[in-house]
Amino acid sequence: MGPQKKGFLSTLREFGPGIIAVLSMMGAGDLVTSSVSGSNYGYNLMWLLAASLIIRFVIVNVMGRYQVCNLKGQSILEGYNDVSKYFPWFLGIAILISGHLLNAYMIKGAGQALAWIFNFGSPFLWSVIVVLVSLFVIGRDVYNTIEKIMKIFLGLLTIALLGLAVYALPDVGGIIKGTIGFSVPDNTGAFGVFAVALSLIGAVAGSMANFLYPYYVREKGWNGPFYKKLQRNDLLFGISAAIVINLAIWIVGAEILRPNGIEVNSLEDISRALSNQLGYLGGIVFYLGAFGILYSSVIGFANGFPKVIIDCLHIVKKERREKFGEKFEDDPLFKWVSLFILVSPIIWSVPGMPGFVAMAVFVTGLQAVTVPLVAIGLLILANKSSHLGKHKANVVENIVLVLTTVLTIWVTIQVVVGWF
Repeated sequence: MGPQKKGFLSTLREFGPGIIAVLSMMGAGDLVTSSVSGSNYGYNLMWLLAASLIIRFVIVNVMGRYQVCNLKGQSILEGYNDVSKYFPWFLGIAILISGHLLNAYMIKGAGQALAWIFNFGSPFLWSVIVVLVSLFVIGRDVYNTIEKIMKIFLGLLTIALLGLAVYALPDVGGIIKGTIGFSVPDNTGAFGVFAVALSLIGAVAGSMANFLYPYYVREKGWNGPFYKKLQRNDLLFGISAAIVINLAIWIVGAEILRPNGIEVNSLEDISRALSNQLGYLGGIVFYLGAFGILYSSVIGFANGFPKVIIDCLHIVKKERREKFGEKFEDDPLFKWVSLFILVSPIIWSVPGMPGFVAMAVFVTGLQAVTVPLVAIGLLILANKSSHLGKHKANVVENIVLVLTTVLTIWVTIQVVVGWF
């Protein structure tokens, strides 16, 4: 039996995987690239944000629909394995590296936020505390607990950042012009326009965290075409929240940071502008919002990425699945992968390591390089009638996947040319 028809509020309470996945996906990449884009280029690159969010919805929705509707009862990675036996190797390694690097600056930023909020101790000390506290949250079958925590974070984060954006009095005409203008401004600021563009695509559309969503759908228990509409609406709700939060961060960059000539090289740069405008309250609101977006990613990554990695391992080493079963947490390696993704990144928080913003721009840009391969694999998989039947990709989804591949390759070439 599928889900019964329910009212709006009842349906809203059913949502969860989209909220967890989107908050995990967003993280520091969106916080940094949106504020850097706004402070350096005003609303000129807003079209890239809109494009990236559309791309994210299409990619993640196709992945979620595959989890719910595929005829073989497969995970998304098992589907990719049917496209090519090399995908589980490539994606498993890429996600392990991404998990380490993404959590590196999430933990670093969360430590910096807490050090400012409590006004004692070093950021490194607070980063260590973030990791220690997280050890009690992840590594267990705690989906429902994480879902509740993420819903609280989403509410606090949206209220905090939306309040700041409204205070900044956004230029609605500038936002519309930047969204439909497709302009590429001249380089300004510490990061070149194409490096920022690549980072924006990587943060929003290319994140390996996109693979988390179908696993959260699986854990929620949504299985079968009856859940197709609920799954789509769940993700649409999460993406809508992401639009509001990204837009709010961008407005803060364009309307507060840019007029004050503040170049974003650290979390403190963003906070300083808000403190100048709103006093101590502005700094508190910003850092609470920043901590929410960063810490939600730390939890999401440490709990979600190991599922994807263990799935890759079980596809390559089928005997492990036969031995430990379908539940990824039952494989002893799950705990160690989770600990690696949570604990190993602390080395990047040691004083003297690269700064938070520089790491965020580099790591999210690096992820964008994987977008073409992921998109091409998904394009092939989403059009397999043998796997999805009547639920295979439609014309619009196919166009978006093709254009995503072309856009990412073009921006990557521009960055490489700029290096030389």
